[in-house]
Amino acid sequence: MKKIEVLVQKLCDDAVIPKYAHDGDAGVDLYARMDHSIKPGERALVTTGLKMAIPCGYEGQVRPKSGLALKHGLTVLNTPGTVDAPYRGEVGVIIINHDPAAVYEIKKGEKVAQMIFNKVEYAAFREITLLDETSRGDGGFGSTGKH
Repeated sequence: MKKIEVLVQKLCDDAVIPKYAHDGDAGVDLYARMDHSIKPGERALVTTGLKMAIPCGYEGQVRPKSGLALKHGLTVLNTPGTVDAPYRGEVGVIIINHDPAAVYEIKKGEKVAQMIFNKVEYAAFREITLLDETSRGDGGFGSTGKH
């Protein structure tokens, strides 16, 4: 399996470098830099204490942890969040608590999300006056659902 090299800078000594939990996993775990208390319906920016240099032509996608989503109603608000190759700021995770009643306490060093690295394809745009016709046409939101 081909690996890309992602350079990582720790912003504090106890920041956790991402790692794959198991051989064959698609995502690396991201860990909280500090404690956070997230009330029901609230969102928070959970920082990782890391900066990354993702190679040009790739992106890092920040995605939820399935266990946090199922057991506690926590998810990544802008899933998937994108970390672009030229970005050099601290990697953060926007977490929202969908549990209707429970406050969730994120502890420093806790897994909060995962990151997948994907190759990026770049598009060239060409303006035209009329698009071709298709069987779908302009049928959009819910066009194949119940009528």
